[in-house]
Amino acid sequence: MQSTVFEPMDMAIAETVLKEAKQILDQLGLVFFLRHGTCLGAVRDNSFIPWDDDLDIGSVIGLHGLTEELVHNAAAVFEEKGFGVKVKINELNLSVDMQKSGIQLDWTCYRIIDESIYQWPVVKIPASLHDDLKEIEFLGEKFMVPNPPEEYFRLKYGPDWMTPKEAGGFEQEVLDLMAATTDEAESGGVMQLANDRDPLRHTGSLKVLDTDGQPVGGAEVSLAATSVLTGLHRSKTNRDGFVYFRLPATAGYVLSVKVGDHNEILYLEHLKPGVDYVYRPDPEIRSGRADALVPVPSE
Repeated sequence: MQSTVFEPMDMAIAETVLKEAKQILDQLGLVFFLRHGTCLGAVRDNSFIPWDDDLDIGSVIGLHGLTEELVHNAAAVFEEKGFGVKVKINELNLSVDMQKSGIQLDWTCYRIIDESIYQWPVVKIPASLHDDLKEIEFLGEKFMVPNPPEEYFRLKYGPDWMTPKEAGGFEQEVLDLMAATTDEAESGGVMQLANDRDPLRHTGSLKVLDTDGQPVGGAEVSLAATSVLTGLHRSKTNRDGFVYFRLPATAGYVLSVKVGDHNEILYLEHLKPGVDYVYRPDPEIRSGRADALVPVPSE
């Protein structure tokens, strides 16, 4: 499997695509808000963040009249308008992944779980921040954002959200927030991570290698699902470079591997239960990789 490296989007084309998406959703009478880096750039900088690689908008199922049926209907309209569309359904949301003119647009429609929504990777945000959205001016148009946006940014990016950080500079802060807002008990025992294999619990493994292909003992590994409430689990690799796991589902996962001063956070790894994987750093790419883990063929 060849890993993907995210590249900054063309900002002029991104503006056109975002405005077209707004026009479609407005015409359908569906309320949406800017989220993630798109929201942060709009509020803090009044521009896109230069190194951002996609457009992020959101809605909340159950608020402002939004239903799952309306989400699917809107996805069909986007497809009619020339967008490439893929709808992904999971425990936390309906994710409408779209592409047009080389721009990735992610419209995530969140489910309310115990009065909260869970934003990627799995950061807990009160649903109440989306009851009465705030209107801002951005790109010469009116857009909605969580209200108050400052509280949203504090929860999503931490207290230092006003300080711009280039790609690769904010991932650890978000992971720390994720650890603070998730609970291993929430996994209900369906997810495990340890450096000592238990054949009754563990169905797969991760082997951490260095750039020379040698196993790394004592590497710090963190793992959590991005579409299931599993909590963030941590372990260190054993002397042979292994950690062992049981995954709750075939899904997207966030994985962190720390070895000395090397710390790579892989925000989007598509993993399957019952599969063994290998991690190897790329000395040329310090951040921004996706699907970097290599599955090991069964013997």
